[in-house]
Amino acid sequence: MDALIVYPQNADQLTALKAVMKAMNISFVQQEEEYSDYVINGIKESLQQADNGLLTPYTGIKDMLA
Repeated sequence: MDALIVYPQNADQLTALKAVMKAMNISFVQQEEEYSDYVINGIKESLQQADNGLLTPYTGIKDMLA
């Protein structure tokens, strides 16, 4: 059977969805979207580098084809 990924926009929608699934005896797993600190820190560092003009273009494909 197919699986659904649902993104409720607020707590009321989440509560309603959970109630409907429980009433219909549909099993579900609830997961929060959390990113680890190292991911968040890496993104912040990358954005800081971009703001400072420290970007390096990726030319790997171009170099392979040349």
